[in-house]
Parts: sequence; C-alpha cells; structure tokens
Amino acid sequence: MQPTSPLAALRSLLKERELDGMLIPRADAHQSEYCAPYDTKLEFISGFDGSAGLALILADRALLFVDGRYQVQARQQVNLSEFEIHHLHDEPIHLWIHENLPAGKRIAFEPMLFVNSQYEQLRTSGCDLVAVNDDPINDIWTNRPAAPRGVIHHMPDDISGESTASKRARVAEALKREGVDYLALTLPDNIAWLLNVRGSDISMSPVPLSFALVKNDGDVEWFVDEAKLPKLDNTLLGSLKTHPADAFLARCAQLAAGKRFLLDGDNAGVAVRFAVEQGGGEIKWQADPVTLMKANKNSTELEGFRASHVQDGAAWVNFLAWLSHEVPLREAAGKPITELEAQEKQLAFRQECNNFWEQSFGTISASASNAAMCHYHSAPETNFAITSKEFYLNDSGGQYYNGTTDATRTMNFGQLDAQRRLHYTAVLKGFLSLITLQFPQGTQGHQIDAFARRPLWELGLDYDHGTGHGVGHCMLIHENPHRMAKKVNPWPMLPGNVLTIEPGYYLAGSHGIRIENQVEVIASRPGFCQFASLTLIPIDLSAVDLSLLNEQEIAWLDEYHQQVRETLSPLVSGEARPWLIEATAPVRTQRL
Repeated sequence: MQPTSPLAALRSLLKERELDGMLIPRADAHQSEYCAPYDTKLEFISGFDGSAGLALILADRALLFVDGRYQVQARQQVNLSEFEIHHLHDEPIHLWIHENLPAGKRIAFEPMLFVNSQYEQLRTSGCDLVAVNDDPINDIWTNRPAAPRGVIHHMPDDISGESTASKRARVAEALKREGVDYLALTLPDNIAWLLNVRGSDISMSPVPLSFALVKNDGDVEWFVDEAKLPKLDNTLLGSLKTHPADAFLARCAQLAAGKRFLLDGDNAGVAVRFAVEQGGGEIKWQADPVTLMKANKNSTELEGFRASHVQDGAAWVNFLAWLSHEVPLREAAGKPITELEAQEKQLAFRQECNNFWEQSFGTISASASNAAMCHYHSAPETNFAITSKEFYLNDSGGQYYNGTTDATRTMNFGQLDAQRRLHYTAVLKGFLSLITLQFPQGTQGHQIDAFARRPLWELGLDYDHGTGHGVGHCMLIHENPHRMAKKVNPWPMLPGNVLTIEPGYYLAGSHGIRIENQVEVIASRPGFCQFASLTLIPIDLSAVDLSLLNEQEIAWLDEYHQQVRETLSPLVSGEARPWLIEATAPVRTQRL
C-alpha cells in the first residue's frame, strides 16, 4: 500500500536512501521570507504556513521549530499527533540534535536552502550532514505547483534615483577594496536594486527570483529564467550576460579557479560555497555590500516613500471612518462586520489610489482573541466579527509605484475593562518612548529596543517579536540589515534608513494590541538622529488612560495628529472628513 501522507512518504524515501532524517526549512534558494507555492516544502510536509520555521523528520519523530510569533498558529495548523512543536530560538536545532540524537546519525539537507552560518552550526551537532542536491521532496509532491515565471519590468531612474550603471560602479569599487574578484548575489531584492528591475514571482514581494555574479570591474552575469524577460528593453539586457537560473552553481565552479569570491555567510546558500571550493576558488566571508547600499535610501526614494504614505494615509482614514460608522450599526442589526469583510473594504480603498500596485504583505485583520496571534491571517473558519466588545487590530500595507507602506492600528469601538485599557496605554507609551527618542548617529537597533518595552516591563509584560524592521523601496516589506529587537543587530542607523516602530502586547485567548508607524531616520542636532514619521494615520486614543500620559507624549500626539489632519483633510472623502477631525482632536479636549 502506498503511503497516504507526505510525512509517511518522506520517511519511506529516507529509508530507501539509508538516511536517518531530513531537515526541511521554510526557505527557498534565495532565503525569501515569503515563498512561492512551488517552494513551500515545509507547509507540504507539516501543514504550517508561517514565514519562519524548520522541521526535523526522523523515522519515529517529527519536530517543528517555530519562533514566538507562531507558537499558537503552529499548534492550530499541524497534526499534533504527528509533530512536536519546539521554539526555534530557545531550542536551536543544532543543540537539540546534539542533546537528543546519537552521534553519527545521517541527516539529509538541501545545501541551497541553508546558508553557511546555519551549516556551520549544524556541523557542531554531532550528526553526519548529508547534502542532497536532487530535491527529494519533488519525488513525493505529486501535485507540486509550477516554478514561478513572473514578468520582470524596469524601475525607472526617476523613481529609483540612481542608474544601474552607477550602482554597479559603486559595487565594483567596494569589491576592489575588499580584494575580491566576484560577488555572488542570491538575494532577489539586492539584485532588483542593483539592476533597477522589479518582478512578480511572489505575490506582494515585487522582486524577481534570480542569481547574479558581479565582477570587480562592474560586469554582471544574471542567472534568470528567460520567460521572465520579454518586457525588458535591450538597454539593460545588452549591458550584461544572461544565463538560465539553474546554471548559477556550475558557473561559479567554472570561474572559481584562482579567483576570490565574496560570499555573505548569512544569506548565500552553502551550495555556493561548495561550488566555489569545488572549482578551486577562495572565499572571503563578509556582508554583501549591496545590502547596506540598498538600505541607505537616496533623496528620490525618500520622496517616494513620503508621497506613497500620503496616499496610503488617505486610504486608511477612509477605511477607519467607514469602520467606525458601520461597526455599531451592523452589530445592532445582528449582522456585524467580519475580519474578512473589513480587509476587503480596506483593499478597495487602497485600490482607489493612483499609484497603488498591490498589497505589501497579507493583511492582518484580527478581532478579539485572534489578534493574540501577532501574525494571524483571517480565514473563513476563523472569521470573527468586529464588535464594540473587543479590540480590532489591522496590520497592512501597500506597494505603490513610488514607495512601500506598513502600519498597524488597534481600534476600540466601545467600553473597555481596566486591564485592556492599561495594556493599550502601555503599548502606546512604549511606541511614544521610541518614536520621540533622540539617539547618537550610528546607534544600533538592539541598543534602543528596550525604550519601547519599558512601559510593558514595568507591568511584568513583554512581546515576543522585534520592535522594528527595515522596509524596502518598492521591494520587500522586511528589508535587511536593520532591525530593532533584543537580538544584537550590528548595523548603524543613519539618516536615510527607513524602519518601522511597532511594539505590542498579546494575551492568548483574549486580545492583541499593536501600534506601528513607518519612520525615516533623520539628522537632529550635530552627531544625533531622530525618527520622522512617514505613516500618517490617526492613533485611537479612546482606549488610552490619558492620565498616564506625560507632557512630552501629549505634545507629540497633538503635533502628529495636527500633521495628519492638515495633510489628509483635502484628500479623504467627504464622509470621512468629520471622523478625521474628531480622531485627531488635541488630547486636552479628549480629557474633558
């Protein structure tokens, strides 16, 4: 009898190959946060569809490792009689293997799906790592979706702010300084930035899946599916060499003899290392210079961000005004608005914007206890009503032709108990503490993360996710290298960086709260920086204990709301304008 489940089929395959187990990450060959359906191997095996995770499949056990964002979701999505759930960071996989498996167990892995830093950690586990290059999952995934072939288009210089020729020259100079011959690029957003292209392989991630080799004279070889190229003109294509994507590793090996390659050990699949070493090349392990160049936005990109946030803010106000009007009416009529209905209405408002392209990530539309899962996505079977009795959390964003947006608001439509009011106030105070902060230029994200957590810490509370992340320009919503989190992030924050500030609190089975603005780092007094908000959306103060706000916090809220009101009033609908005026009223009037 044939195996009836993916897990059983994989175990049968491993037994045939005399393997004791296999590691299956939530990853593709480009380390994309969001994978094309073709690359969702972890979901195929386990049922878990979150953006970070790792499975270890053994003959008699199956383990799924996920981080704090997904502990609740994983337990809802996987068969708990088949899978054990572990914490990705509290129980690192290499330590778990070392402590729980006999030395020498043959554990398979696909070397293009693991970066070098992960591989080196796994080598300390005591297992015998067996590299498999023939995609064994494909043998058992009978209805696997096709590999993506999204059309690639050019990003005009008047939106990107710099030509690809200029960018390549800058990268070439960096390679010469490092004394290397080639830079191997595997991150799609780095390639998209370098070549001034955008793609459509993965929904809401407008970068083409491809590889590239950059020589220290600025020459580029681009490894990309030819079917993606019909809309690109000969100006770009004539300035570089193109090859099929599956020729990348062989070309690295072919060029390697006597050459020095720069590889980023945190984002290049270890298969690239194996290819270079096989070809007789030398490797310099160092951060990809394109990553930091891309994060330092130029003036044209920043202007695009600001303009896109004005459009997005108007769409948000139209949505929130509609929601505030309809929630009590529909609830009283016994036909309450649902999470899915709300996110569809919000998308419709965004689609009215001239420069809107697509969503920048899947909307988190979460009512009541659903919001306690900080990366929840509504579905018909979980589609809660939005009522006056519960918080409603909406985290969403848009890809515009001139910028990318990301914001979260938690809304209250009725009377709150003291506990939820206290939690909301603590989250707001943490948000205000960080967004008003002045800090030395070059400060690193982990050095200021605690400012957003302190009001929660004082209550004995915390949240198990980062406080902020970088944002790409018409690219990925989560952009490296900048992060604000407890974990060390060694990258200095400088004027021109774009990040989010998004503290939250989540009480399982009850409620979730998050307040998020996208910000740019700007210069303040000599040697110091501060944050300037790009997001222009009212912050709901009806859930706040206003007596707990200090004068600095009140001053910032009033100034911010005045900016929101004055900027957006001419752009929102006539029905939304009265709501906007009321939602941005000075704090002192709301205390009366």
